[in-house]
Amino acid sequence: MTELGIAHEIQRYYLWPMNTISLKLPDRLLERLEAASRARGTTKSSLVRECLEQSLDARPVGGKASCYDLASDLAGSLKGLPRDLATNPKYLEGFGQ
Repeated sequence: MTELGIAHEIQRYYLWPMNTISLKLPDRLLERLEAASRARGTTKSSLVRECLEQSLDARPVGGKASCYDLASDLAGSLKGLPRDLATNPKYLEGFGQ
């Protein structure tokens, strides 16, 4: 009996069938990908899928990002401010005047 290897056993290894693509990377980017996948204990393919999903989800379909899209990682990042700063009426007195 010939062993087919993991690539031929897609149905058992992956939760759903996947397509295979190839891409060219500069040496430095490949080194970073390999280091990051080792550090996370995952495969390069899995890390590339995760990064692609995050990148594609970050941009709206129209291609133009809103102000919130561009700064969403900063939301809630200031320490020492009240948690209800944007919703509590006492902080909104005189706002916009």
